[in-house]
Amino acid sequence: MSFNNLQLIAPLLTALSDTSYTAPTPVQEQSIPIILKERDVLVCAQTGTGKTASFALPLLQLLHIQETTRQNNCRALILVPTRELALQVADSFTIYGKYLSLKHLAIFGGVPQYSQVKALQQHVDVLIATPGRLLDLLEQRCLSLSDIQYLVLDEADRMLDMGFVNDVRKILSRVPRQRQTILFSATMPPGIQQLADTLLNQPVKIAITPPATTVDRIQQSLYYTERRNKPSLLLQLLKNEAVQTALVFSRTKHGADKIAQNLAGAGIKAAAIHGNKSQAARQKALVNFKKGAIKVLVATDIAARGIDIDQMGYVINYELPNEPETYVHRIGRTGRAGAEGVAISFCDYEEKLYLRNIQKLIRKAIPAVKDHMFDVPSMHGDAFKQPGAFQVPHQAGRSGKRKRRLFMQQM
Repeated sequence: MSFNNLQLIAPLLTALSDTSYTAPTPVQEQSIPIILKERDVLVCAQTGTGKTASFALPLLQLLHIQETTRQNNCRALILVPTRELALQVADSFTIYGKYLSLKHLAIFGGVPQYSQVKALQQHVDVLIATPGRLLDLLEQRCLSLSDIQYLVLDEADRMLDMGFVNDVRKILSRVPRQRQTILFSATMPPGIQQLADTLLNQPVKIAITPPATTVDRIQQSLYYTERRNKPSLLLQLLKNEAVQTALVFSRTKHGADKIAQNLAGAGIKAAAIHGNKSQAARQKALVNFKKGAIKVLVATDIAARGIDIDQMGYVINYELPNEPETYVHRIGRTGRAGAEGVAISFCDYEEKLYLRNIQKLIRKAIPAVKDHMFDVPSMHGDAFKQPGAFQVPHQAGRSGKRKRRLFMQQM
Protein backbone atom coordinates (compact mmCIF):
# COMPACT_ATOMS: atom_id res chain seq x y z
CA MET A 1 0.00 0.00 0.00
CA SER A 2 1.25 3.48 -0.88
CA PHE A 3 -0.22 6.97 -0.53
CA ASN A 4 -0.97 6.83 -4.26
CA ASN A 5 -3.69 4.26 -3.49
CA LEU A 6 -5.57 6.58 -1.10
CA GLN A 7 -7.06 8.89 -3.75
CA LEU A 8 -5.06 11.89 -2.56
CA ILE A 9 -4.61 14.83 -4.91
CA ALA A 10 -1.28 15.58 -6.60
CA PRO A 11 -0.21 18.54 -4.37
CA LEU A 12 -0.51 16.34 -1.27
CA LEU A 13 1.36 13.45 -2.88
CA THR A 14 4.13 15.84 -3.90
CA ALA A 15 4.37 17.17 -0.34
CA LEU A 16 4.53 13.61 0.98
CA SER A 17 7.29 12.74 -1.46
CA ASP A 18 9.31 15.63 -0.02
CA THR A 19 9.23 13.92 3.37
CA SER A 20 10.63 10.60 4.51
CA TYR A 21 7.18 9.00 4.50
CA THR A 22 6.87 6.35 1.80
CA ALA A 23 3.86 4.31 2.87
CA PRO A 24 0.80 5.02 5.04
CA THR A 25 0.56 3.60 8.54
CA PRO A 26 -2.44 1.38 9.37
CA VAL A 27 -4.38 4.26 10.92
CA GLN A 28 -3.74 6.42 7.86
CA GLU A 29 -4.65 3.63 5.48
CA GLN A 30 -7.98 3.08 7.21
CA SER A 31 -8.90 6.67 8.15
CA ILE A 32 -8.05 8.73 5.07
CA PRO A 33 -10.52 7.11 2.61
CA ILE A 34 -13.36 7.32 5.16
CA ILE A 35 -12.70 10.97 5.99
CA LEU A 36 -12.56 11.80 2.29
CA LYS A 37 -16.11 10.41 2.04
CA GLU A 38 -17.06 12.98 4.72
CA ARG A 39 -18.20 10.36 7.21
CA ASP A 40 -17.91 10.85 10.96
CA VAL A 41 -15.05 8.76 12.35
CA LEU A 42 -14.17 7.45 15.81
CA VAL A 43 -10.53 6.34 15.92
CA CYS A 44 -8.86 4.55 18.82
CA ALA A 45 -5.12 4.60 18.14
CA GLN A 46 -2.08 4.99 20.31
CA THR A 47 0.32 7.89 20.03
CA GLY A 48 3.07 7.40 17.48
CA THR A 49 0.83 5.68 14.93
CA GLY A 50 0.69 8.60 12.49
CA LYS A 51 -2.74 9.89 13.47
CA THR A 52 -2.06 13.58 12.66
CA ALA A 53 -1.59 12.82 8.96
CA SER A 54 -4.73 10.67 9.16
CA PHE A 55 -6.88 13.78 9.47
CA ALA A 56 -4.59 16.51 8.13
CA LEU A 57 -4.25 15.04 4.65
CA PRO A 58 -7.95 14.42 3.92
CA LEU A 59 -9.02 17.73 5.50
CA LEU A 60 -6.57 19.65 3.33
CA GLN A 61 -7.95 17.89 0.28
CA LEU A 62 -11.59 18.52 1.18
CA LEU A 63 -10.92 22.18 1.95
CA HIS A 64 -8.95 22.64 -1.26
CA ILE A 65 -11.70 21.14 -3.40
CA GLN A 66 -14.33 23.31 -1.70
CA GLU A 67 -12.11 26.38 -1.51
CA THR A 68 -14.04 29.62 -1.13
CA THR A 69 -13.32 33.28 -0.44
CA ARG A 70 -16.84 33.89 0.84
CA GLN A 71 -15.69 34.94 4.31
CA ASN A 72 -12.76 34.99 6.68
CA ASN A 73 -14.29 32.53 9.14
CA CYS A 74 -12.42 29.25 9.46
CA ARG A 75 -13.93 26.08 8.01
CA ALA A 76 -12.06 23.43 9.99
CA LEU A 77 -11.49 23.33 13.76
CA ILE A 78 -9.03 21.01 15.46
CA LEU A 79 -9.18 20.89 19.25
CA VAL A 80 -6.11 19.62 21.10
CA PRO A 81 -5.31 19.42 24.83
CA THR A 82 -1.93 21.19 24.95
CA ARG A 83 0.01 23.99 23.32
CA GLU A 84 2.81 21.58 22.34
CA LEU A 85 0.36 19.41 20.44
CA ALA A 86 -1.17 22.49 18.81
CA LEU A 87 2.26 23.48 17.49
CA GLN A 88 2.97 19.93 16.35
CA VAL A 89 -0.32 19.72 14.43
CA ALA A 90 0.32 23.14 12.89
CA ASP A 91 3.74 21.96 11.72
CA SER A 92 2.08 18.96 10.06
CA PHE A 93 -0.35 21.21 8.18
CA THR A 94 2.62 23.31 7.04
CA ILE A 95 4.41 20.23 5.70
CA TYR A 96 1.45 18.56 4.00
CA GLY A 97 -0.17 21.76 2.70
CA LYS A 98 2.97 23.40 1.29
CA TYR A 99 1.65 23.19 -2.30
CA LEU A 100 -1.85 24.41 -1.46
CA SER A 101 -3.06 27.95 -0.83
CA LEU A 102 -4.87 27.07 2.39
CA LYS A 103 -3.99 28.90 5.61
CA HIS A 104 -3.93 27.55 9.14
CA LEU A 105 -3.39 29.07 12.58
CA ALA A 106 -2.60 27.64 16.02
CA ILE A 107 -3.93 29.45 19.09
CA PHE A 108 -3.18 28.48 22.69
CA GLY A 109 -2.71 29.94 26.13
CA GLY A 110 0.51 30.86 27.89
CA VAL A 111 1.33 33.64 25.42
CA PRO A 112 -0.20 37.09 24.81
CA GLN A 113 -3.32 36.87 22.69
CA TYR A 114 -2.70 40.03 20.62
CA SER A 115 -0.84 38.36 17.75
CA GLN A 116 -3.37 35.53 17.66
CA VAL A 117 -6.31 37.94 17.49
CA LYS A 118 -4.58 39.90 14.73
CA ALA A 119 -3.98 36.70 12.74
CA LEU A 120 -7.64 35.72 13.13
CA GLN A 121 -8.63 38.92 11.35
CA GLN A 122 -7.09 37.48 8.18
CA HIS A 123 -8.50 34.55 6.23
CA VAL A 124 -7.88 31.28 8.11
CA ASP A 125 -9.08 27.92 6.77
CA VAL A 126 -7.92 25.66 9.58
CA LEU A 127 -7.91 26.67 13.25
CA ILE A 128 -5.91 24.52 15.67
CA ALA A 129 -6.73 25.42 19.26
CA THR A 130 -6.57 24.46 22.89
CA PRO A 131 -9.99 24.68 24.58
CA GLY A 132 -9.17 27.36 27.16
CA ARG A 133 -7.75 29.99 24.82
CA LEU A 134 -10.38 29.31 22.15
CA LEU A 135 -13.21 29.73 24.65
CA ASP A 136 -11.67 32.99 25.88
CA LEU A 137 -11.52 34.38 22.34
CA LEU A 138 -15.05 33.23 21.59
CA GLU A 139 -16.37 35.00 24.68
CA GLN A 140 -14.49 38.14 23.59
CA ARG A 141 -16.15 37.78 20.16
CA CYS A 142 -12.78 37.70 18.44
CA LEU A 143 -13.90 34.96 16.07
CA SER A 144 -16.90 32.95 14.93
CA LEU A 145 -17.31 29.20 14.44
CA SER A 146 -20.49 29.53 12.40
CA ASP A 147 -18.84 28.30 9.19
CA ILE A 148 -17.14 25.22 10.60
CA GLN A 149 -17.62 22.23 8.29
CA TYR A 150 -15.03 19.91 9.79
CA LEU A 151 -14.34 19.29 13.47
CA VAL A 152 -11.50 17.18 14.91
CA LEU A 153 -11.01 16.30 18.57
CA ASP A 154 -7.45 15.04 18.93
CA GLU A 155 -6.33 13.15 22.04
CA ALA A 156 -9.84 13.33 23.43
CA ASP A 157 -8.99 11.13 26.42
CA ARG A 158 -6.31 13.59 27.51
CA MET A 159 -8.78 16.46 27.27
CA LEU A 160 -11.07 14.45 29.54
CA ASP A 161 -8.21 13.79 31.99
CA MET A 162 -7.33 17.50 32.07
CA GLY A 163 -10.88 18.58 32.83
CA PHE A 164 -11.58 20.22 29.48
CA VAL A 165 -14.84 18.42 28.72
CA ASN A 166 -17.08 21.28 29.87
CA ASP A 167 -15.05 23.79 27.83
CA VAL A 168 -15.27 21.48 24.83
CA ARG A 169 -19.04 21.23 25.16
CA LYS A 170 -19.35 25.04 25.35
CA ILE A 171 -17.26 25.36 22.21
CA LEU A 172 -19.26 22.72 20.37
CA SER A 173 -22.49 24.55 21.15
CA ARG A 174 -21.19 27.28 18.80
CA VAL A 175 -20.33 24.90 15.96
CA PRO A 176 -22.97 24.05 13.31
CA ARG A 177 -24.67 20.71 13.81
CA GLN A 178 -24.29 19.98 10.12
CA ARG A 179 -20.60 19.11 10.06
CA GLN A 180 -18.18 16.23 9.78
CA THR A 181 -16.74 15.19 13.14
CA ILE A 182 -13.59 13.15 13.72
CA LEU A 183 -12.55 11.98 17.19
CA PHE A 184 -9.15 10.48 18.01
CA SER A 185 -8.34 8.88 21.35
CA ALA A 186 -5.52 6.61 22.55
CA THR A 187 -7.86 4.96 25.05
CA MET A 188 -11.62 4.64 25.17
CA PRO A 189 -12.83 5.13 28.78
CA PRO A 190 -16.59 5.48 29.42
CA GLY A 191 -16.39 9.29 29.44
CA ILE A 192 -14.96 9.38 25.93
CA GLN A 193 -17.49 6.86 24.67
CA GLN A 194 -20.30 9.02 26.06
CA LEU A 195 -18.80 12.12 24.43
CA ALA A 196 -18.52 10.29 21.12
CA ASP A 197 -22.13 9.15 21.33
CA THR A 198 -23.30 12.77 21.64
CA LEU A 199 -21.00 14.26 18.99
CA LEU A 200 -20.79 11.72 16.20
CA ASN A 201 -23.43 10.79 13.66
CA GLN A 202 -23.31 7.09 12.73
CA PRO A 203 -19.51 7.08 12.87
CA VAL A 204 -17.18 4.60 11.25
CA LYS A 205 -15.20 3.06 14.10
CA ILE A 206 -11.52 2.33 13.60
CA ALA A 207 -9.45 0.57 16.28
CA ILE A 208 -5.81 0.12 15.39
CA THR A 209 -4.97 -1.54 18.70
CA PRO A 210 -7.14 -2.69 21.60
CA PRO A 211 -8.05 0.41 23.67
CA ALA A 212 -5.78 -0.16 26.66
CA THR A 213 -2.83 -2.08 25.27
CA THR A 214 0.68 -0.74 24.88
CA VAL A 215 2.69 -0.84 21.70
CA ASP A 216 4.18 -4.30 21.31
CA ARG A 217 7.49 -2.94 20.07
CA ILE A 218 8.18 -1.20 23.39
CA GLN A 219 10.40 -3.19 25.76
CA GLN A 220 9.17 -2.49 29.29
CA SER A 221 11.13 -3.01 32.49
CA LEU A 222 10.66 -2.25 36.18
CA TYR A 223 13.11 -1.20 38.91
CA TYR A 224 11.93 -1.64 42.50
CA THR A 225 13.63 0.89 44.76
CA GLU A 226 13.08 3.11 47.78
CA ARG A 227 11.90 6.62 47.03
CA ARG A 228 15.03 8.18 48.55
CA ASN A 229 17.22 6.17 46.17
CA LYS A 230 15.46 7.22 42.96
CA PRO A 231 17.82 10.16 42.27
CA SER A 232 20.87 7.90 42.55
CA LEU A 233 19.24 5.19 40.45
CA LEU A 234 18.41 7.70 37.77
CA LEU A 235 21.95 9.09 37.75
CA GLN A 236 23.43 5.63 37.39
CA LEU A 237 21.19 4.87 34.44
CA LEU A 238 22.00 8.15 32.74
CA LYS A 239 25.75 7.86 33.22
CA ASN A 240 25.79 4.66 31.21
CA GLU A 241 27.69 5.60 28.05
CA ALA A 242 25.05 3.93 25.85
CA VAL A 243 22.39 6.44 26.99
CA GLN A 244 22.46 9.36 24.59
CA THR A 245 19.22 11.23 25.34
CA ALA A 246 16.47 10.76 27.89
CA LEU A 247 12.98 12.06 28.61
CA VAL A 248 11.89 11.93 32.25
CA PHE A 249 8.27 12.30 33.34
CA SER A 250 7.52 14.02 36.64
CA ARG A 251 4.22 14.03 38.49
CA THR A 252 4.60 17.62 39.65
CA LYS A 253 6.10 20.86 38.37
CA HIS A 254 8.25 21.20 41.48
CA GLY A 255 9.43 17.61 41.08
CA ALA A 256 10.42 18.24 37.45
CA ASP A 257 12.48 21.27 38.46
CA LYS A 258 14.15 19.35 41.28
CA ILE A 259 15.11 16.44 39.03
CA ALA A 260 16.56 18.77 36.41
CA GLN A 261 18.52 20.65 39.07
CA ASN A 262 19.90 17.41 40.55
CA LEU A 263 21.01 16.22 37.13
CA ALA A 264 22.64 19.53 36.31
CA GLY A 265 24.47 19.41 39.63
CA ALA A 266 25.81 16.00 38.66
CA GLY A 267 27.13 17.32 35.37
CA ILE A 268 24.29 16.09 33.14
CA LYS A 269 22.74 18.74 30.87
CA ALA A 270 19.01 18.78 31.57
CA ALA A 271 15.96 21.03 31.27
CA ALA A 272 12.43 20.86 32.67
CA ILE A 273 9.19 21.73 30.89
CA HIS A 274 5.86 22.20 32.67
CA GLY A 275 2.90 24.55 32.94
CA ASN A 276 4.76 27.21 34.94
CA LYS A 277 7.37 27.60 32.23
CA SER A 278 6.79 30.22 29.55
CA GLN A 279 5.99 29.03 26.07
CA ALA A 280 9.32 30.42 24.86
CA ALA A 281 11.21 28.50 27.55
CA ARG A 282 9.39 25.28 26.74
CA GLN A 283 10.04 25.60 23.03
CA LYS A 284 13.71 26.40 23.66
CA ALA A 285 14.07 23.29 25.82
CA LEU A 286 12.42 21.13 23.16
CA VAL A 287 14.63 22.53 20.39
CA ASN A 288 17.78 22.01 22.47
CA PHE A 289 16.71 18.46 23.28
CA LYS A 290 15.98 17.60 19.66
CA LYS A 291 19.35 18.88 18.47
CA GLY A 292 21.24 17.21 21.31
CA ALA A 293 22.31 20.34 23.19
CA ILE A 294 20.82 18.83 26.35
CA LYS A 295 20.81 15.15 27.24
CA VAL A 296 17.74 14.97 29.46
CA LEU A 297 14.31 16.55 29.17
CA VAL A 298 12.17 16.36 32.33
CA ALA A 299 8.46 16.87 31.73
CA THR A 300 5.14 16.71 33.52
CA ASP A 301 2.38 14.69 31.88
CA ILE A 302 0.54 17.73 30.57
CA ALA A 303 3.65 19.35 29.08
CA ALA A 304 4.77 16.09 27.51
CA ARG A 305 1.62 15.67 25.44
CA GLY A 306 2.43 16.53 21.87
CA ILE A 307 6.16 15.92 22.15
CA ASP A 308 6.96 14.22 18.85
CA ILE A 309 10.63 13.30 18.53
CA ASP A 310 11.75 10.72 15.98
CA GLN A 311 13.92 7.87 17.22
CA MET A 312 13.05 8.43 20.88
CA GLY A 313 14.48 5.18 22.18
CA TYR A 314 13.78 5.26 25.91
CA VAL A 315 11.20 6.46 28.40
CA ILE A 316 11.72 6.45 32.18
CA ASN A 317 8.87 6.85 34.63
CA TYR A 318 10.62 8.36 37.65
CA GLU A 319 7.37 7.73 39.52
CA LEU A 320 4.45 5.60 38.41
CA PRO A 321 1.28 7.46 37.45
CA ASN A 322 -1.75 7.10 39.70
CA GLU A 323 -3.95 6.76 36.58
CA PRO A 324 -3.03 3.61 34.64
CA GLU A 325 -4.08 5.14 31.30
CA THR A 326 -1.38 7.76 31.78
CA TYR A 327 1.22 4.99 31.69
CA VAL A 328 0.06 4.10 28.18
CA HIS A 329 0.39 7.73 27.09
CA ARG A 330 3.82 8.08 28.65
CA ILE A 331 5.50 5.08 27.12
CA GLY A 332 3.86 5.99 23.80
CA ARG A 333 6.50 8.72 23.51
CA THR A 334 8.86 5.95 22.39
CA GLY A 335 8.41 3.19 19.82
CA ARG A 336 6.88 5.67 17.37
CA ALA A 337 6.27 5.25 13.66
CA GLY A 338 7.48 1.67 13.55
CA ALA A 339 10.64 2.17 15.61
CA GLU A 340 11.55 0.07 18.61
CA GLY A 341 11.54 1.60 22.07
CA VAL A 342 12.27 0.98 25.73
CA ALA A 343 10.24 2.10 28.74
CA ILE A 344 11.80 1.93 32.23
CA SER A 345 9.76 2.51 35.38
CA PHE A 346 10.77 3.05 39.00
CA CYS A 347 8.48 1.72 41.74
CA ASP A 348 8.67 2.36 45.48
CA TYR A 349 6.53 0.90 48.28
CA GLU A 350 3.76 3.48 47.94
CA GLU A 351 3.41 2.86 44.22
CA LYS A 352 2.71 -0.87 44.22
CA LEU A 353 -1.03 -0.31 43.92
CA TYR A 354 -0.41 1.93 40.91
CA LEU A 355 1.72 -0.84 39.42
CA ARG A 356 -1.01 -3.41 39.98
CA ASN A 357 -3.56 -1.21 38.20
CA ILE A 358 -1.20 -0.55 35.30
CA GLN A 359 -0.49 -4.24 34.79
CA LYS A 360 -4.19 -4.99 34.95
CA LEU A 361 -4.87 -2.39 32.27
CA ILE A 362 -2.12 -3.50 29.88
CA ARG A 363 -2.88 -7.16 30.64
CA LYS A 364 0.72 -8.16 31.24
CA ALA A 365 3.31 -8.11 34.01
CA ILE A 366 6.17 -5.67 33.57
CA PRO A 367 9.46 -7.62 34.00
CA ALA A 368 11.42 -6.53 37.06
CA VAL A 369 15.21 -6.07 36.95
CA LYS A 370 16.72 -7.87 39.94
CA ASP A 371 19.80 -7.31 42.06
CA HIS A 372 20.61 -3.82 40.86
CA MET A 373 22.45 -1.54 43.27
CA PHE A 374 19.28 0.05 44.72
CA ASP A 375 17.02 -3.00 44.58
CA VAL A 376 14.51 -3.83 47.33
CA PRO A 377 14.28 -7.67 47.35
CA SER A 378 11.23 -7.71 49.63
CA MET A 379 9.17 -5.99 46.94
CA HIS A 380 9.65 -8.82 44.46
CA GLY A 381 7.63 -11.37 46.37
CA ASP A 382 8.27 -14.89 45.12
CA ALA A 383 9.69 -13.77 41.81
CA PHE A 384 12.91 -15.42 40.62
CA LYS A 385 16.27 -13.77 41.15
CA GLN A 386 17.92 -12.43 38.07
CA PRO A 387 21.72 -12.31 38.13
CA GLY A 388 23.74 -9.58 36.57
CA ALA A 389 23.33 -6.48 38.69
CA PHE A 390 22.62 -3.24 36.94
CA GLN A 391 21.26 -3.33 33.40
CA VAL A 392 19.95 -0.91 30.82
CA PRO A 393 18.12 -2.46 27.84
CA HIS A 394 19.78 -1.95 24.48
CA GLN A 395 18.30 -0.71 21.26
CA ALA A 396 19.76 -0.82 17.76
CA GLY A 397 20.03 2.56 16.07
CA ARG A 398 19.65 3.43 12.39
CA SER A 399 23.35 2.85 11.70
CA GLY A 400 23.26 -0.58 13.31
CA LYS A 401 25.21 0.61 16.35
CA ARG A 402 23.65 -0.22 19.67
CA LYS A 403 22.19 2.94 21.18
CA ARG A 404 20.11 3.76 24.18
CA ARG A 405 17.76 6.53 24.98
CA LEU A 406 16.05 7.17 28.28
CA PHE A 407 12.69 8.81 28.63
CA MET A 408 12.32 10.17 32.20
CA GLN A 409 9.11 11.29 33.75
CA GLN A 410 8.65 11.96 37.43
CA MET A 411 5.08 12.36 38.52
